[in-house]
Amino acid sequence: MLKKIFGSGARVKLFQQFLNNPDEEFFIRELTRVLDEQINSLRRELENLEKIGMLKSSERNRKKYYRVNPHFPILHELTSIVRKTNEDNQEVLKKISKMGDVDILILTGAFVNKESETDLFIVGNVDRGALQKYLDTAFPNKNLKYGVMTREDFLYRITLKDKFVQTVFTEKENIVLKNKLKKDTEVLVNA
Repeated sequence: MLKKIFGSGARVKLFQQFLNNPDEEFFIRELTRVLDEQINSLRRELENLEKIGMLKSSERNRKKYYRVNPHFPILHELTSIVRKTNEDNQEVLKKISKMGDVDILILTGAFVNKESETDLFIVGNVDRGALQKYLDTAFPNKNLKYGVMTREDFLYRITLKDKFVQTVFTEKENIVLKNKLKKDTEVLVNA
């Protein structure tokens, strides 16, 4: 999907590499090995991304290192696109959607490498036993915590300005994979 939107497989791989590792820096030969791309196409794409301001570069020991520019105006939006289209995240959405009626599914905590009260937030009616079994099987080395609310309870908590619900929606790192209640949650996003 991203290749069709962004037009270049090498550019998509660079987006994924940099936006999934925003605090790291890479030099071009390292990227050719990691991404399995030709040096000339990567060099051209890196120069383009630096020209638009998404990447910054610096030279050390005769190597040019690239890193994400944290002040790039649409960095958050691009990061969100890359994370939402991640195949692993799409698989989580697909599996959990089969467990019941899911109105909202948000990945947080361990899924975004951040400390949080929960790693997965669901609004809807899902089979909790099936959910726990799936999480234990798919992520055996992680003790994932999840929160499930009915639609009614969630909407009630919005009216109370519930801190937990507001935090889940306002943390920029969190990944909203599904939101069938966009009209109701606009107040949370714009708070």
